[in-house]
Amino acid sequence: MQRNTYIFVALTALLALLFCLDVCSGSIWLWPWGDLNPMEQNILHAIRLPKAITAILAGASLSVAGLIMQTLFRNPLASPYTLGVSSGASLGVALLTMMGVFSFQLSAVSIPIAACIGALLVLLLVLAVSRRVTNNVSLLIVGMMFGSIAGALVSLIQNFANPDALKLFIVWTLGSLSSVGWSDMQLMIPILLIGAVFVLLSLKPLNGLMLGEDYARGLGINVKRTRLYIVLATGLLAGGVTAFCGLIAFIGVAVPHIARGIFRTSNHRVTIPACVLIGACLLLVCDVLCSLAIYPLPISTISALFGAPVIIWIILKNK
Repeated sequence: MQRNTYIFVALTALLALLFCLDVCSGSIWLWPWGDLNPMEQNILHAIRLPKAITAILAGASLSVAGLIMQTLFRNPLASPYTLGVSSGASLGVALLTMMGVFSFQLSAVSIPIAACIGALLVLLLVLAVSRRVTNNVSLLIVGMMFGSIAGALVSLIQNFANPDALKLFIVWTLGSLSSVGWSDMQLMIPILLIGAVFVLLSLKPLNGLMLGEDYARGLGINVKRTRLYIVLATGLLAGGVTAFCGLIAFIGVAVPHIARGIFRTSNHRVTIPACVLIGACLLLVCDVLCSLAIYPLPISTISALFGAPVIIWIILKNK
């Protein structure tokens, strides 16, 4: 117990340090505690601070969503995007950017709205199915099929899109933290907070689910209701991040394993706050590396370099 407390304190201090580093780093270095001219103050307030806060929110949300997905399906490679929410968000953006289906004008705000609509539609379909299936494996397969259908529709739309619209869509899929401003956070943060509430509601049953549905029922856990809470939490956390930041790869798969390895436990009362801190720290590191690169790099490129080796290690370990 004392060991875990020390680790949490160290991770919190590391998070604060990385936040300061992310705010300072970029094409020009800024020292917030120094004298800044008006242009530097604008860069700090309008770009650096919201970007760093977004990295914390996105890293924490995707990591927690990945953790509860791995617990629900008892699959170490399950991710926040397993249920097809990200594919639904991609379909919404594709319909807006390449076909102009939605009535609102194309702008920085309209893309997250279209992504939210697409993610919400897929989430509603998954929720409808979750009330009819009796086991998690069926739900997993159905979620993957919904994702495949949405992905196929996106590919179909891409074939008929003009190059400019296609470029805009591809840039969104690469992921970006800098596109989120203070006004976007007014919508993103409530979505993530509602998702966090559903995580807290399912906190106690999650430990029972690790041993299987039958064991959980034997403990008096309402498996169907818990599954509903987990699906809602994942949809809101992953969908909210994807809508505003695009696709961010591997964070949701890798961080839960890192958290369990560091704290040497699978108790969700420990691993959930651990995922919040580690996920936030990891995405801040990725953002710092992106900002220090000679050429601008998408956040998914750097996160994949961290996450992919972890996935390979999991597969080799489990044979």
